[in-house]
Amino acid sequence: MEQSILKVENLSHRYSVQWAIRDINFEITQNGVYGLLGSNGAGKSTTMNIICGVLKQTEGNVFIKGIDMRDNPVEAKRHIGFLPQKPPLHTDLTVEEYLTYCARLRQIARAEEGKVVDEVLARCGISHFRKRLIHNLSGGYQQRVGIAQAIIHRPDFVVLDEPTNGLDPNQILEIRHLIKAIAEECTVVLSTHILSEVQATCNYIRMIGQGTLVFSGTVDEFDNYILPNTVFATLVAAPPIEELKQLPGVVDVDELGGSNYRLRFSDSPQEMIERVVQTSVAKDWRLTEVRLEKSSLDDIFAELSKIKK
Repeated sequence: MEQSILKVENLSHRYSVQWAIRDINFEITQNGVYGLLGSNGAGKSTTMNIICGVLKQTEGNVFIKGIDMRDNPVEAKRHIGFLPQKPPLHTDLTVEEYLTYCARLRQIARAEEGKVVDEVLARCGISHFRKRLIHNLSGGYQQRVGIAQAIIHRPDFVVLDEPTNGLDPNQILEIRHLIKAIAEECTVVLSTHILSEVQATCNYIRMIGQGTLVFSGTVDEFDNYILPNTVFATLVAAPPIEELKQLPGVVDVDELGGSNYRLRFSDSPQEMIERVVQTSVAKDWRLTEVRLEKSSLDDIFAELSKIKK
């Protein structure tokens, strides 16, 4: 049986009298990029901080490579790399000085320090800035230094909290590529509330809403969580909108401009597509395009996040 990289069992945590998270369970057994997704206040930061050993849980257990974080935190943390939302940088040091300091914090042998620092500089694409003071770097390169300190000890498990927050579009793309490269050799958990980051970077999703785990699966499964209920159609010779609304199964019709329409329906998607095609041919509406519209990630996020009545 494959050993778990991360196993979370019945995890709960309470601040004062209010539970931030309650009875969360999930397991990660293979490398890849996992999105820890949740709106602000959902409990994802609490979960992430407990997993990384920053916060001690009220109830439940966390195992890193089979090591109990509560009973043996030092050994468990040897397998973890962590980048908080605000990178823990000493900006008055050069990049090389800072990463050497991080290597010593991680108890890397002095004889290996130079080699390890060179490797992580190259891996994160910052070798040419090794003598540069950190405060003189752009936000994107400071984030690369933050990622470098998280992986300098070659951890099996890396947690990145909002790693693209505040970066420009080009910097975001560069960080995404770096994260994917790191995930080829270890497991990466990306904590975020930005849906586009999950779609562009992650293979799997664990989503927390209202303090509980509300979704666990692949990005494709998440994307298809809600069945489509709208059809996009281009009708060159479209009838009056009231006639479109009379189609069996159609709930409402939106005019999108030009010859484009969105039909909201209640029947099965395939039946609705066939009905639009058949009716268009029979009435010569000159249909040039028809397709199902997938639910947006925002719709799915809202559906999963909503408070159960």
